Amino acid sequence: MSSSQHTCFGRERTHLLGRVILVAALSTGLLAGCASDNEDIDLNAYVDTIEPADVLYNQGLANMNAGRLNEASKKFDALDRQHPYSEFARKANVLAAYTSYKQGNFDDAIQAARRFTTLYPTHEDAAYAQYIVAISYFSQMPVITRDQRDTQLAIQNFNELIDRYPDSIYVEDAKNKRRIAIDQLAGKEMQVGRYYLERREYAAALTRFRNVVESYSNTRHVEESLARLTETYLAMGLVSEAQTAAAILGNNFPDSEWYQDTYKLLQSGGLEPRENAGSWLSRRFGRS
Repeated sequence: MSSSQHTCFGRERTHLLGRVILVAALSTGLLAGCASDNEDIDLNAYVDTIEPADVLYNQGLANMNAGRLNEASKKFDALDRQHPYSEFARKANVLAAYTSYKQGNFDDAIQAARRFTTLYPTHEDAAYAQYIVAISYFSQMPVITRDQRDTQLAIQNFNELIDRYPDSIYVEDAKNKRRIAIDQLAGKEMQVGRYYLERREYAAALTRFRNVVESYSNTRHVEESLARLTETYLAMGLVSEAQTAAAILGNNFPDSEWYQDTYKLLQSGGLEPRENAGSWLSRRFGRS
């Protein structure tokens, strides 16, 4: 290399070094300025430190058991990001759904649990994930006067759990909660039926009370539905059907207060309970 080339190269290196020093100084100044404005900034906070899958899982589990659900969720999320194909991540997915459920984040719980059952339908925790979906809807069941969409979805998902995982330890509880949800739907039908009956819209009321007898005969509302059918049929002038409803109420619930009131109602009109074998009620209760 000639002396002129060497001199030129030396100047370029000196110039480049100067630029590096300048950039470094500017960066240091900017960071110092930021730190002075907010001294709580942690430069390591943005680094997703890679930790072993088992460590993250155990940390999440420990936090969950201690009731620190937000911290548990963070650990399970980190595990899913860092080790997405590990068995620990699969188990963490279910626990993440559970922590969301416990925090009242039902939509997140449903989404996470459904994702698990879709990806791993035969996994040992699939039944539990399906249970989380069902109880998340169950926990959102509204009062009887509101729309019962969540109640219907709870029943649907409890049915899916019972059908797909009949040997699961969650089946018994699912059946109990399903009965409660079904009773809620029957109660909604009765509430609407009473609404129509009070307004003398007898055909509409009859449809609701009949639906309770036909679709929800194992609920606590069937006694009232038979009494209301008697009342509705009398108002419509269908005496034979009214007597049949009262007779069936008396045969199945002889000690019911609803039957006592219904009997008095018939007596006030010079009537008494008497079953008509051709009635749909007789066919429904196996007396035709």
